[in-house]
Amino acid sequence: MKERVCAVVVTYNRKQLLIECLEALKKQTRPLDGIHIIDNASTDETPEFLLSNGYIKELPPENLVEPWEKEFEVKSLTDGQLIKINYVRMHENTGGAGGFYEGVRRAYVKGYDWLWLMDDDAEPKEDALEKLSNCFDIKEISALACKVVFPNGKICFYHRGFINFKNIYPLLQKPLQKDKYRNQIEKIDIASFVGILIRRTAIEKIGFPKKEFFIHHDDVEYCLRLRKVGEILLISDSVIIHKEARKKGIRKKFFWKESIRIPYRKFWLTYYGRRNLVWLGKKYSTKKFNFWKGFVISLLKSMIGILFFDNHKFRRINFILNAYFDGLKENFDNEKPKRILYKKKNEIS
Repeated sequence: MKERVCAVVVTYNRKQLLIECLEALKKQTRPLDGIHIIDNASTDETPEFLLSNGYIKELPPENLVEPWEKEFEVKSLTDGQLIKINYVRMHENTGGAGGFYEGVRRAYVKGYDWLWLMDDDAEPKEDALEKLSNCFDIKEISALACKVVFPNGKICFYHRGFINFKNIYPLLQKPLQKDKYRNQIEKIDIASFVGILIRRTAIEKIGFPKKEFFIHHDDVEYCLRLRKVGEILLISDSVIIHKEARKKGIRKKFFWKESIRIPYRKFWLTYYGRRNLVWLGKKYSTKKFNFWKGFVISLLKSMIGILFFDNHKFRRINFILNAYFDGLKENFDNEKPKRILYKKKNEIS
């Protein structure tokens, strides 16, 4: 019996990239059975764009107070068979972590055998799923992963690799070496939520992604659980393009020292990465001395950088302190960053 595969695509305010992703999914040489689109309360008329492009036939109600879901159908561009489209319009932005939690949970309930996770800025090559499906019969796996490349064809190394449990700072991830990509199949510890294909039986054992993370490191945390129940395999000839926008900061100087700084209006996003990394380090670190040493050094470097380069210094320092110590205290209040930084509504100076 053919195993049923559903793609889970999380989107927020990138409607054109979303359509490009969905078009690529319709072209898969191993056709999909379903696609779950999780719209994280986009404000760029994403529903209207999906309607005009034929992916949905009805707009969600306005002023939602809970998620709204409706099922539609589109035709595969490979064999003409129908693909079920489940469009979920969230009533609020739950971040990437909340979106993948919602998508995995809903697709799992629908009974799919494999869930293929990706952001809206991903575009799988036409044979990407077919190459992954060749490994469906390997019993000991919990997940399969595409090779992630930039639009220019260069490998995005940080999307696939291993965990450094001895030294989590500045990152837990240790990228897979370039020469390993020459192997058709390679065992890895982690794969980002860009083209990871997860087996249903693994989800049965470990549950869903940790929505409390909001954004950053939610894929790392989930892969740590996946590895407890099976192997994660990189399939190097299965390729997915990631059109990720490079994070842009402001270049600042203090005497001879130069640093790329985050604008104040976007600084709230850094909270989740710092908090979640501390939480992961506290929970999984195998060298506690290294964890606490790295914790102190990382925190001091952050505060010194703020003092030398940034505006709103005291607010930023208070914010960073909260991020680090909330990770230690397992405080997942995701509204807290904006409450700390912005005393006045819409303050972005």
